[in-house]
Amino acid sequence: MDESKYTAILNQELVNSLGCTEPIAFSYATAVARKYANHGIVTRVQINASPNLIKNAMAVTLPGTSPFEINLSSPLMAAALGIINPETNKNLEILNHISKSQIENAKEMISEGIISLNIAKSKSKLYLEVILETNDSRVKVVVADSHTNVVLVEVNGQIIRRKSPSYNMEKNEDMDIEGILNFVEAVDPCKLDIIHKSIEINKKICKEGLKKSYGLQVGINIKGNRDNGFFSNDIISQAIAFTAAGSDARMSGCSLPAMSNSGSGNQGISSTIPVVIVGEKLDLPSEMLIKAVTLSNLITIYIKSHFGLLSPMCGAIISATGASCGITYLLGGKKSEIRSALQIMLANLTGMICDGAKSGCALKIATCTYSAIQSALLAINGVKIPTKEGIMGETAEKTIENFCNLANKGMVPVDDQILEIILQKT
Repeated sequence: MDESKYTAILNQELVNSLGCTEPIAFSYATAVARKYANHGIVTRVQINASPNLIKNAMAVTLPGTSPFEINLSSPLMAAALGIINPETNKNLEILNHISKSQIENAKEMISEGIISLNIAKSKSKLYLEVILETNDSRVKVVVADSHTNVVLVEVNGQIIRRKSPSYNMEKNEDMDIEGILNFVEAVDPCKLDIIHKSIEINKKICKEGLKKSYGLQVGINIKGNRDNGFFSNDIISQAIAFTAAGSDARMSGCSLPAMSNSGSGNQGISSTIPVVIVGEKLDLPSEMLIKAVTLSNLITIYIKSHFGLLSPMCGAIISATGASCGITYLLGGKKSEIRSALQIMLANLTGMICDGAKSGCALKIATCTYSAIQSALLAINGVKIPTKEGIMGETAEKTIENFCNLANKGMVPVDDQILEIILQKT
């Protein structure tokens, strides 16, 4: 692949998002439906969503709101807000500047039982069907394979829009690790505006997470336990605290955006911030830091193109693996050491489940960030995982293949069990 294709992939996969992207998909889909229904009074909204989408939308706090104690609260609240504030031009930032009165109106709509949510039978892990009825119209909208990819609009039985899913991460499978490494070495950092923006945006939300008490306060608690000797002011503690704080804020109502990677704000934060903290604390040249963050994000995108947007396994494993490769680069690692860091990460973290998006994601982000730095240090010191061990392959690429097969084939029953446990609470 040539340089322009890698740059295009970065610009496609690194996107501003406000709040957890799965509930935002509900807002976007209902907003599209509302716009096509014109100004009639909404009388009924039926939503059919894929299990993975429901799992990742149920327990997060939406931007600008506080936890809303009602069954299936986040997807229903997100859906209601999309109807009330149908600003589809904002894409993944559709809930920006939601007012208190709009939140109260959304609560009222939910209390009246206008919106219902069911599990859809779909091969796509990201599938959302909205049927919105007013006193004079019926609109059906389908979003599939990415959070804002509308593949069907039907108004009063007439198809207004139909298309095949235009978003397909498999096209990124044309990338390979060797090509990514060569691109990072050759590219002029001045051409990587999206990486500069990613650093700026994600640092801002991480700082916010260290200022205020969001979610589980994982970042704040790491920072606050320095004086008693449990943590210190070293690079690894700072990286964990700063990165986790971004997730604390994002999953718990913060109204600041994150730069997402492959549809996930948490993965955007965790593929960027640990690399930034290491580079800044070591006072390394800015050009080197930009290249390292680029490497991290591209490795994340590459693995995600095989792994998929949603999975039974935690996506922070992947973004932290990207971060470990970027940190290894900062520490002077060459291609061999970067590949070793990747293998060490997957040998360590494979099996960490995704039991839905929630405030507890910050805990997993913290764990993965520690492993990212640990793996980089091991790789720099010549440590390699023997290929006879566990899921390790002869190459980093083969290990990634094994990892993705385990997630997408071996853990399907695990995903079903996780959803069953979650739905028992509703």
